[in-house]
Amino acid sequence: MTSLPDRPLFVIEPSKSWAAPDFSSLWRYRELFYFLTWRDIKVRYKQTALGAAWAIIQPLFAMLIFTFFFGKLAGIGRQTSVPYPVFAYAGLLPWTFFSNAVTNSGNSLVTSAHLVTKVYFPRMIIPTAVVAAGLVDFAIAFPLLVALMIYYGIALTANVVVLPLLVLLTTLLAVGVGMYLSAINVKYRDVRFALPFLIQLWMFVFPIIYPTTFVPERFRWLLKLNPLTGIIEGYRAALLGQPLDWAALGVSAAITVALLVYASYTFRRMEKSFADIV
Repeated sequence: MTSLPDRPLFVIEPSKSWAAPDFSSLWRYRELFYFLTWRDIKVRYKQTALGAAWAIIQPLFAMLIFTFFFGKLAGIGRQTSVPYPVFAYAGLLPWTFFSNAVTNSGNSLVTSAHLVTKVYFPRMIIPTAVVAAGLVDFAIAFPLLVALMIYYGIALTANVVVLPLLVLLTTLLAVGVGMYLSAINVKYRDVRFALPFLIQLWMFVFPIIYPTTFVPERFRWLLKLNPLTGIIEGYRAALLGQPLDWAALGVSAAITVALLVYASYTFRRMEKSFADIV
């Protein structure tokens, strides 16, 4: 009798509590990450009449509404150093990417239950791929901001070199928050109902559509505890020629990294029970 050739043996077993995330496995499954990202992009605009134009319509109409109510009626436009439409769009563009990425990734494990229960792969890929798909919408909507800057005669400054870092921070923050919420949503489906309300509240509580100077100075330190504050203000500084607040950006970067690490460990700890309860 001839013996069968030796084959590698893979053992799949539950991870230890608070085990470090296995990022090497994410690299091994990079092709799956690509296909899941491409799937989310195609499904998002499948059977839609306007297709990818929705990526522009959402921040554009939000900018027009806020310009009328906040820029004109509330007089916030008089407190900004640049025309309010471009000021608002510069904040709404990254916010729209972040809010959609967090909402979609927070529900991603539940909507992908057919994959989670049948095939083994690093579950972290699912919410991360959803965030990556949102970057496509961000790229589609970005040229409108450039058009607004040209229309209002706003020239780029040396601060624009910080823009790639800001996009990276926004993406990492969305991955961290979305990953954590997706894990919690598997066990507590209330997250699906509470998330849209919390996202909407988040936009009005923090300076997305108004400048930080609108808030009394004694309360501004509270704004900096929100990692999006430094990031959104960074976008406006990088693109609209405003001074960079390195302190606020540093706080945002530190909180983003801390949230990402905590979310990764929490996701890894809860991952072993996903297939049983999803």
